[in-house]
Amino acid sequence: MDRRSIIQKTKLEKDIGFSRAVRIGNIIAVSGTAPISEDGTTAHPGDLYRQTLRCLDISRKAVEELGGNFENVYRTRIMLTDISQWQEAARAHGEIFRNIAPASTFVEAKGFINKDWLVEIELDCFVAKS
Repeated sequence: MDRRSIIQKTKLEKDIGFSRAVRIGNIIAVSGTAPISEDGTTAHPGDLYRQTLRCLDISRKAVEELGGNFENVYRTRIMLTDISQWQEAARAHGEIFRNIAPASTFVEAKGFINKDWLVEIELDCFVAKS
């Protein structure tokens, strides 16, 4: 099967050895996506809602670059450093996925690589035609 990857050439991708997203056949998997600004800094420090939207925006771009669309996302995983604030992340997730309604999991993580990241998101997408 054909394999395509989105590599953004960030230091973490090179050091860890991962891609932002990979498409094999009709499946796209998006790696844990943090709220990183275009300049490499943390987007919206302290604002879980806006960080969640940023993660989803980065993920959407990767999915689209690999020929998919968010209408075919079938699973999301939202990892939070403070689960008591889950409603802020859920509000952002709902704005994007309310009518799509993928299988979804919200979990608390002890922390991420950068202490300013409040959220990371993974998602999986099916592409109707390869």
